[in-house]
Amino acid sequence: MVQAARLAYAFAVAFLLVFVSHAMYLQITAPVSATLHQNSSIYLGKVGPGESFYIEASASTTNASGVIVTPGWDTFEAVSLPAGWSSQPTALYSNPMKLKITVAPYAANGTYKLVLRAVNIENYSKLGNLTINAYINVTPNIFKISAEPLVLHTGINQPVNVHIVINNSGDSDDLFDVYASGLPAFNNTYSIIAKRNSTTELEYAIFEDEPGVYPFNLTVGSIASPMIHKSFVGKLIIQQSVLNDYSATGQGVLISPIIYEPAYAFMLLLKTLSKYL
Repeated sequence: MVQAARLAYAFAVAFLLVFVSHAMYLQITAPVSATLHQNSSIYLGKVGPGESFYIEASASTTNASGVIVTPGWDTFEAVSLPAGWSSQPTALYSNPMKLKITVAPYAANGTYKLVLRAVNIENYSKLGNLTINAYINVTPNIFKISAEPLVLHTGINQPVNVHIVINNSGDSDDLFDVYASGLPAFNNTYSIIAKRNSTTELEYAIFEDEPGVYPFNLTVGSIASPMIHKSFVGKLIIQQSVLNDYSATGQGVLISPIIYEPAYAFMLLLKTLSKYL
């Protein structure tokens, strides 16, 4: 009796395995890879607040008889998302299917559940729908941002570079603005794309048109969310060079006692002549 029960159990397990292997499935290909069946779950990785990411899946599957159906799924969509999130379903009949998800800009740190669905429209291929649960971690700490040097020495109207490095360990590309504030002269805003799971570098040029010591703030901020940013306090030291002094004297700017003006005038003459030698 016990032996018969064991055999029955073994046959039941074998049948279930065969059925599952032949049942319809959804093949996820990005940002991670997995083969999922009805109501199964997947962890997608991590992104920052406000960021958009794509879940890519194959449109091919098998029906209950184990026959491959290509394409089988007509679209891939989000059924349920956290508050403030949005989605853009994949285009009809595309293969691979790409579902876009956008996180709320002020999403708090934590792991969030998404309910997703692959759809066979009007059940044309006798597949119905397949629903899965996806989990993703939201944190602004996926970015490591550095900037150096922050004490800069240069001349009047002579740009000097700050080397900026953005390390993105998340599963989404992000666009950053880099800008300096607190300087009298206008300095440009630079934009840079930080690719997912990669390091991006930028040389940001700063300048000023008057001699002096100028404190400034350098900000590297995500376009997707104000929660993803880092600010640096720097100092720009503008020094007037000897050649600039000569040029200023020749233009009537008094920068030294009058006893030195003949020497400055002579140096100005040398500078002017050097243009024609």
